[in-house]
Amino acid sequence: MPVRGPLVRFLIGLGLVCAAVLAVVGGIALRGPGLVAVCVSGALAGCVAAGVAREAPRPAGRSVLESAGQAAAVTIGALLVVSGTAVLAGGAVALLLVGSGAAGWAVLRWARDRREAALRAVPPAGTGAGSAAAVAGASTAALGEEWRRTGAQLQRPLAPAARQRVVTRRAQVLDELERRDPDGFARWLAAGPLGSVDPTGFVRGTPPRADPSTETEAA
Repeated sequence: MPVRGPLVRFLIGLGLVCAAVLAVVGGIALRGPGLVAVCVSGALAGCVAAGVAREAPRPAGRSVLESAGQAAAVTIGALLVVSGTAVLAGGAVALLLVGSGAAGWAVLRWARDRREAALRAVPPAGTGAGSAAAVAGASTAALGEEWRRTGAQLQRPLAPAARQRVVTRRAQVLDELERRDPDGFARWLAAGPLGSVDPTGFVRGTPPRADPSTETEAA
């Protein structure tokens, strides 16, 4: 990702610049009545999005107003881009652009729905002794990976039961990290937000073991 990240950001920026140019051309070509029709279409799309967001049981991190504004902006921008494409490249290319955009949106929506379904279908992490024993037997690197993985899950829409399982799992990981190396755990807590700092850089790689001589004396 460190190699592809800048290239992806550059391509996204280039695409946004091209879309902005096409939108300006489309707005100039449409003039008054056309722009009014585009704005009305955007307002209708915003109203529909607001209704859907209001009826949704769990909005995906956006308020009703944000959902309506985003839908209106996307609709107006898309119509202006299509208009600009038709002016510069012809109606056939504009139709091809619309078809490609619709297909791309459908693929992205399908992929997102699959990810959300997979997250909701995650088997229970467990809250009993068996799950705690599995956490205790994991390496510190595995605990760090589990902490990052469950943190990423909490950033996505989850059913209440699935979210509670993830929270319970993270609590078990925290307890094990603290038991394994209290001093390193304290340094990790002081290093900053837990979601952005890797615990494996602070907590020891192996669980602390009791001194054999101490065990002998105790016996």
